[in-house]
Amino acid sequence: MTSYKLVMPGDLNHYGFLFGGKMLMWVDEVAWMAVSGDYPGRNFVTVGMSEVTFHKSVHPNSVLRFEANRKRIGRTSVTYRVEVFRRQMDARDEIGVFTTDITFVRVDENGAKIPVEETT
Repeated sequence: MTSYKLVMPGDLNHYGFLFGGKMLMWVDEVAWMAVSGDYPGRNFVTVGMSEVTFHKSVHPNSVLRFEANRKRIGRTSVTYRVEVFRRQMDARDEIGVFTTDITFVRVDENGAKIPVEETT
């Protein structure tokens, strides 16, 4: 799944760069949309990210491209690789700024883990 986000002034920290918490929120959101699209009608919650390392800073007015791809399917969980690329508004070249694996677990209406795949 591919998604885009424009970095606005309200997304910045006190140094004028993208606030890391915003990036993590967007990564979680994009990955959740990917798992929900791959498994419609099933409920998933985030259980973890493999690593949180910001490789490059993100400036205001940057366009971010998020790529979320399924990496692993377990019995009750699904993991997606999310890569984030930055492009300045006046440039064509993209640069990688963040990568992580994010894992979701499928839950029932009470929040208990259940198998990803339907069993009959």
